[in-house]
Amino acid sequence: MNDLTLLLAGTAVVIWLSRKPLRKPGSHGFYRFFAWEAILGLIVLNHGIWGDDPYSPHQFTSWMLMLLSIFLVAEGTRTLRRHGAANAKRDDGTFYEFEKTTQVVSRGIFGYIRHPMYASLLALAWGAYFQDPSLLGTFIAGLATLFLWLTAKADERECMAYFGADYADYMQRTKRFIPFLL
Repeated sequence: MNDLTLLLAGTAVVIWLSRKPLRKPGSHGFYRFFAWEAILGLIVLNHGIWGDDPYSPHQFTSWMLMLLSIFLVAEGTRTLRRHGAANAKRDDGTFYEFEKTTQVVSRGIFGYIRHPMYASLLALAWGAYFQDPSLLGTFIAGLATLFLWLTAKADERECMAYFGADYADYMQRTKRFIPFLL
């Protein structure tokens, strides 16, 4: 499969997964679509060289970031499902089922960072970038970072509107993406 076909097929999947949020500009899912597209672009851009030199500093960094990405999404999803009390009644039409939480989750990984799944996507984006760093890759990874930041900001607005003061207190105790730093 050539790169253009891979990009178009991946884009079709991302559009399908994002079909509801794309109808609601400004929602966290709207911005997440663009982050996913940037990550897809990085994967397509660098997939040909993946693993060619796994012990080089940049590819080793890539693999560590990708492992971190897997950990963050697995732990975030597990914690959210266990403690979020998801309920179908909380639905604005753009949420996935596990996002329909009815209580602030501040346990486990969420006790350190508010957005482990977006941090996972950041790690994935930069992991894909470090497989074969380039000027174009830097630009695309920067776009992914920007859109993930916009995703987190929109998510925080949505959570503030739903949870109110409880979420504001939670925001004061945690960082957005990196424990104790950012």
